[in-house]
Amino acid sequence: MAIIVSKKGSHSAQVVNSSDFTHERNLQDYICDHPEAIPVEDKRLLVVARELQTESGSIDAFAVDKDGDLYIVETKLYRNPDKRTVVAQALDYGASLWRHADFDELLSTLDQTAEKEWKMRIRDKLAEFFSLEEEGVDPLIEAMRRNLLEGKLKFVVLMDKLEDRLKDLIAYVNENSQFDIYAVEIEFYTHEEYEIVIPKLYGAEVKKDVGVRSSGRLWTWDLFKDRLREYGEEEVIAAQHIIDWAGNNDIAIEWSQSQRGGFILCYYPEGKNGFYPFGVTGKGTVSWNAPHQGGKSPSPFDKRENRAEILKRLQPIKGATVDLNNVDGFNGLKLPLRILADKEALDTFFSVCSWIKEDLAAKAQAA
Repeated sequence: MAIIVSKKGSHSAQVVNSSDFTHERNLQDYICDHPEAIPVEDKRLLVVARELQTESGSIDAFAVDKDGDLYIVETKLYRNPDKRTVVAQALDYGASLWRHADFDELLSTLDQTAEKEWKMRIRDKLAEFFSLEEEGVDPLIEAMRRNLLEGKLKFVVLMDKLEDRLKDLIAYVNENSQFDIYAVEIEFYTHEEYEIVIPKLYGAEVKKDVGVRSSGRLWTWDLFKDRLREYGEEEVIAAQHIIDWAGNNDIAIEWSQSQRGGFILCYYPEGKNGFYPFGVTGKGTVSWNAPHQGGKSPSPFDKRENRAEILKRLQPIKGATVDLNNVDGFNGLKLPLRILADKEALDTFFSVCSWIKEDLAAKAQAA
């Protein structure tokens, strides 16, 4: 295919034939430098990592949009004999990322990339790229964390030419699954000092009829303990102790509907809005959920120093990693669930949970 270039008012025109990307690396470089070449539903994407390593191999480009949606981008040239398996390859990377990646570790990797590429932290780059105020970055990062935990990933196959069979495959998968897979065909031209790219998007036109994008499963203890057994009996024992303690102390348990499962400890003092500092995840960890709850309802934990006190009280637990410089970040606490199978560690954890309950109750009575 060719395009016609002419100067306004001129009677002459120049025919510019399409050019080829010499290597897949050239195509990858272009979309990393110019992510606007990926026209996904009017979303503006920021490529936050290249060659992101997973257990199944490296993701060509890993991107995020303003809503915190995560994109796995796989680039192929039409002449590559592996192009027929590109969809399976992208899904394999996504499954590996969801199954094995820890969000705190991922965020640390993205920070390293941002420091190298832009000389700033990833949260500062997100704020700059998406024109966000400081307070707008936390919800974006929380959405990224939630999407990774629940396996809600989007996939982009980007090629210099798409064959019809690949378009049909993507349409079929989109219509009959919870996946969002897009194909982008890139037409590339060079004219004088200019590079001209014409992207064509396929896959977004398919309307799904598969319900909401969640597992649709409300987890129960019987289901969840089977999940935890993938890690070991210590995880099952610790989680059972936490559930029993919550039931004996009027602390609500709210079960997840995510693919990996889990539950959250929810404090509801005197009918007030809930405070939920801890969750137990389907990855066998105790999660730190308190970072962005300050100010949602009147409580002692509106104040950062009081949320920091929660972490300080967890420091005696052997094997727990507490970072008081990250009170308002999800890596403020790293606590493998199996550690709480030990009675001394569990008693310390419950003492902190009881202290939270007492402070919330006192504040509610004083209000």
